[in-house]
Formats: sequence, structure tokens, C-alpha cells
Amino acid sequence: MAGNDDFDQILSTTLKNYIPKLTDNIFSARPLFYALTNGQTIRRISGGAKIVVPIIYGTNSTAASYSGSDTISTTAQTGISAAEYDWKQYAVTITINGIEEAKNNGEAEIIDLLEGKIMQAEETVIENMNTMFWADGTGNSSKDWIGLDLIVGKPNTALGGIDPTDSGNSWWASTETNEGGALALVTMANVYNTVSVGNDQPTILIGTQAVYESYEALLQPQLRYSDANTADAGFQNLLYKGAPVTFDGAATTGELMFLNTKYLRLVAHSDVWFKPTPFVRPTNQDARYAQILSYGNLTCSNRARQGYMHGIT
Repeated sequence: MAGNDDFDQILSTTLKNYIPKLTDNIFSARPLFYALTNGQTIRRISGGAKIVVPIIYGTNSTAASYSGSDTISTTAQTGISAAEYDWKQYAVTITINGIEEAKNNGEAEIIDLLEGKIMQAEETVIENMNTMFWADGTGNSSKDWIGLDLIVGKPNTALGGIDPTDSGNSWWASTETNEGGALALVTMANVYNTVSVGNDQPTILIGTQAVYESYEALLQPQLRYSDANTADAGFQNLLYKGAPVTFDGAATTGELMFLNTKYLRLVAHSDVWFKPTPFVRPTNQDARYAQILSYGNLTCSNRARQGYMHGIT
């Protein structure tokens, strides 16, 4: 059995056919994944040295009323910039060793074994990527992808090549509020309103289970409305000013994120996004290996529309 080369093709084909289901399962498994992909597609680009995200931070001063033959301004405009994000890589390996192959003799049995291993890989990727997207990107010697702890939780730290502490860059900072005690609706209102402009408002609030339960306790029973779409996706939620409030096991203790996902985009390389490699057998091992590879990163195009509270007890 260990020498049956037909199994390389069987395994590779089975893995390739499972990938669409795997990606669907991953990006519907956690509130943050759901928030990043619900109502918008993952941005796919074919390459480039960096992931370039256009940013508008100022208005056009030539916009004005005029009368008759007044001169209309043609002044060159600033207020448009770009954030540049590094490409990051992610991989998971599927391994079937010779004795497993021998014990699962036959095409149907080996496919069942493979599907079990894919499901194991899937669950691991869900947990690990979700944790990574809540962090700051410095994990694994800064090989990790960017996460919310950098985009939102460190408002004075450079992001995308733009330093918010530099002169004139204050527009590239999230809103930070230290609650320093029990969750209060008045503080939530202040953060929500600060990061909102007109109808451009937070689309979801996510914190820990403890923070979620603190918010739930503040509400009168008859006012505990929830968002049907978020509930249909399998996540408990309540509403705050029309935005769903939910919780995630990877959220940082004592924090509540106010996210406007219109400006948070998961970028994927169009050629390498959960792409399976063929199963191969190393010359010095009794096993077959395949990797599932992804190139991309989490990006932000408007940091000022993001906010968070911390120090909630």
C-alpha cells in the first residue's frame, strides 16, 4: 500500500475538492471572521511588493458654490495617501504515514482518513487564525498577520507605514478609552459617537464573554434586542444603537472593540489562498505530505473609524 502511487492522485484530488467547504467553515466559525466577510468579499489581488490600500483623509478644497463667470479653483489637492502592508504567509500540513495508509486499506477508507485529518487541520486553523487576528502581528518573530491589537488597540503605533504620532498624521489613530471599572453605557456612547460620522458608524462590537454579560446586565429585559443575521450565523448577540454586540474567546480581557468593518479588509493573494499542494512522499520518510498555503494580510483603510474600551472590570 505504501508504494501505491495512485493514492497520491486520490489524496490530492480529494483535498482540492474539500477546500471550498474548508474555507466556508473557517470564515463562518468565529464572530470576527464573520464580521470581516459578512456583506463583503475578501479582496483578492494578484501580487505586488506590498499590499497597497488607498486612504482618503482630507477633503477637496475646490468644492464650492460659484456665480456666473467666477473662477473655479483648480488647486492641486492633497488628502489622499496609501497604507502599505507586507504580504504574510500561513500554512497547515496534512500528513498520512505509511502505517495509517496500510490500516485504512482501500480507496474509500483512505478518503475517510484524509477527511478526518482535514477536519483536524480546519479546527486548528480556525483557532490559531482567530487568535492571530486578535493580536498585534508580532507573534512568531513578527511572521504573524496583523491583528486588531495593532489596528485598534495600539492607536499610537505605526500601521501600514504611517506613523500617527508624526506631525499631521493624527487622522491615522483609533479611539482609546480606559473605562477603569465597571462597563458604563455613557462610556460606550462616547466611544461609539467619537468613531462615527453621520451614518458611517460601527458595524459590530466584540469583547470577551465577561464584557458581553456586563452589557447584558445593563439592559432592561424588554430591550434585549438582537441582530437576526448575526444570530442566524450562530452567534449570541445583543444590539447597541443598531450594531450587534457579541463575544469572542480570543478577545483581550477587559476590552470591547467598536469595529467599522467597512474599513477592515482581509486581503488574499488570488493565486495562493488556501491552495493545496499535491501530496508527495519524501525519499527518507514513510509518509505523504500536502500543505494548504495562504498569502495575505489583514488591512485597514480608516483607523479613525475604529475604537475600543479597555480596563473593564
